Amino acid sequence: MTILGSADLAVGAPEAVAPPPVTEAVGGRSWPARRVLAWSGPGGWKSTPPVLTPRPACPALSDSGFTTIELMVVLLVMGTLLAIAIPTFLGTTASADDRSAQSNLVTALTDAQSQFQNGGQTYFVKGVQDAPAFAGDLAGVQPSLSFRAGSAGQSTAQGSSGSLSEISVGVSADGEGLVLAAYSLPGNCFYVVTNAASLSASARTFSPYTGTAVTTSPTHAPAGPIALPATAGTTYVEVAEDTTASDCNANSPLTSGPSSTVQYSVAAFPH
Repeated sequence: MTILGSADLAVGAPEAVAPPPVTEAVGGRSWPARRVLAWSGPGGWKSTPPVLTPRPACPALSDSGFTTIELMVVLLVMGTLLAIAIPTFLGTTASADDRSAQSNLVTALTDAQSQFQNGGQTYFVKGVQDAPAFAGDLAGVQPSLSFRAGSAGQSTAQGSSGSLSEISVGVSADGEGLVLAAYSLPGNCFYVVTNAASLSASARTFSPYTGTAVTTSPTHAPAGPIALPATAGTTYVEVAEDTTASDCNANSPLTSGPSSTVQYSVAAFPH
């Protein structure tokens, strides 16, 4: 009867395999054993190299793309977004240009009123109506802006304002009134009219106080000259939707036709 030891009763124990010999007998002589890579695995030493299983190849790239319907949907969404974004952007830009033109006029007005005091409370220069000289004096104290006399001519290269930083200057015949104009690229012309006193009857017979009267309500003025306020005080005038920049002239203010609306306010710019 054979008595089994505890080692013999072990279940599932791997059988140990001895490492391969370093020599082998061939023809009665010992030779170096064949070079077989020995490795140790879960079952002990092995003389058979493990079989390496290559990774599966990457699946072939699909050559499928967008369908026509999918492309049409994408284009439709992009078109809708652009239709919403572009008008909003343009409206924001136009509003910013208007505010800049108005701000430039207020700055120029402050400098002009200082010139008025320094000149003996008159907008004359050396005792005469001289808009070019007055514009030159303003340019000397405010180099960030460009000043031109409206009386120099009815074009943006002469006396009209062609942009929000170009200020057209007009002086009344009696030296009591001053007009400043700036054009905003969306098609709006802004005027600041300041009169130290109500203008004389003779001064009112000259431009820019002759033509279609400007009121506090928006008015569709006919094409031609407009009459700026001649009463004492400061008024703020807007000619909206006039795409002709040369109309924005402090000495000869014009409108291009019924599409333009004219309005003034005594507190601030209408818009």
